[in-house]
Amino acid sequence: MQQKIIILDFGSQTTQLIGRRVRELDTFCEILPYNKFPADDPDVIGVILSGSPFSVHDPKAFQVDLTQFVGRVPVLGICYGAQYIAHTGGGCVEHADSREYGRAHLTTVDTANPLFRGFETGSQVWMSHGDTITALPAGCHTIASTADVQFAAYASDTQPLWAVQFHPEVYHSLQGKQLLKNFVIDICGSKQQWSPASFVESTVAQLKQQLGNDRVILGLSGGVDSSVCAVLLNRAIGDRLTCIFVDHGMLRKNEFQKVMDAYQGLGLNVIGVDASDKFFADLAGVTDPEQKRKIIGRDFVEVFNAEAHKITDARWLAQGTIYPDRIESLSITGMTIKSHHNVGGLPKEMHLQLCEPLQWLFKDEVRRVGYQLGMPERLIKRHPFPGPGLAVRILGDITRERVRTLQEADDIYIESMLNYICDDGECLYDKVWQAGAVLLSTVRSVGVMGDERTYEHPVALRAVTSTDAMTADWAHLPYDFMARVSNEIINKVRGVNRVCYDISSKPPATIEWE
Repeated sequence: MQQKIIILDFGSQTTQLIGRRVRELDTFCEILPYNKFPADDPDVIGVILSGSPFSVHDPKAFQVDLTQFVGRVPVLGICYGAQYIAHTGGGCVEHADSREYGRAHLTTVDTANPLFRGFETGSQVWMSHGDTITALPAGCHTIASTADVQFAAYASDTQPLWAVQFHPEVYHSLQGKQLLKNFVIDICGSKQQWSPASFVESTVAQLKQQLGNDRVILGLSGGVDSSVCAVLLNRAIGDRLTCIFVDHGMLRKNEFQKVMDAYQGLGLNVIGVDASDKFFADLAGVTDPEQKRKIIGRDFVEVFNAEAHKITDARWLAQGTIYPDRIESLSITGMTIKSHHNVGGLPKEMHLQLCEPLQWLFKDEVRRVGYQLGMPERLIKRHPFPGPGLAVRILGDITRERVRTLQEADDIYIESMLNYICDDGECLYDKVWQAGAVLLSTVRSVGVMGDERTYEHPVALRAVTSTDAMTADWAHLPYDFMARVSNEIINKVRGVNRVCYDISSKPPATIEWE
């Protein structure tokens, strides 16, 4: 039995944060669309209802049959979840005179209630809603209020049911982690058995059973996801794993050789394939970001299909797909944020089944598993790099010349970051979650070099801090570092006469530009 918390997603931008907070409590959770509750799953120990962009009065609002779980397992409603429970239970939800958004403080809080055990009066919380509860359902009572929100939190008198109109999952709710801990551990009874060690043990056993004596092909990229996936599979099936590294021509400078060299000593069987001509030909003239990703994903599969025919007894294709990949690629509102090249299934003609051992892990959990497997730190600490490579960091159509330009600028940026030691003695590269340069090839700006007028492209530098890539803040890089990098890029990279720094957070921006 693997205990799990089910998080029903009503479309909130912070649903994934709820999942991260639950995982931080060493408890497995699964994020599902609001209407996909697994009624027959005996391992469910609790349910959390997320927020939503909709009002409960909106004709398009997502609705769920609460009787599937209310009264059977503990339930926590957050924001829209709280309002939906109140609305369907006979309470009253009305449009607020002014949108309740931002920091608030709990003026009263029932610390005797198990949900608020350990809380302090005046604790800061984060509100984000246009409606507000003006009357509770029968059989419920208030357990917390703010100066403006009478029913900031409430609980059922008779059932294991709690609801809050603020967001405990976000950083600005200072005791939000405590609230979720109270719910997941104390109320739901989590035994906190979800850990890297338990994941490795159970996954290796599952892979042995799933794969049997079959041969598996794995696509390596040099990133932490595919690397951990490879070592995990190698532990389960040994030399029946064949790894293939496809060079689509849009990797970082000298990346192909660096990646091949990095796997020496890991005991992996790796085949390198240069398919750059095919990718560049198929991307010629394509400017739409989503189309670029789909072409690269299609070509990636085709190259693998060709290689698979050379390994006649291969039956599986393994991928390092992680949880955020799947969450971002599928939206309950019907709108794709961006597609991922390793998400969405395989064509029938490939004749390979799909194996995704990391599909339930967030990025930081993948790294923890890597350490558990005893992998080299240089592989585990590598920044994430998109599967489509520099294709999603070049605005406009992709050419070899543009890729070479960006490779040079990016190499200066990343190498400078690796060599910069901060005042606390830590490498700047290790302080940043992800960094890379972006070529704004659809933009030109005027400059002056050697007393001559130039009309060339800008490069944007991107660096973010994060824990799981679901949300990210722009990194506050040292001014002297940025000045040095800007000067070196402009002086050394032909075709670039301006360097900018991206100070957008996610959301609303994504980490990659395309």
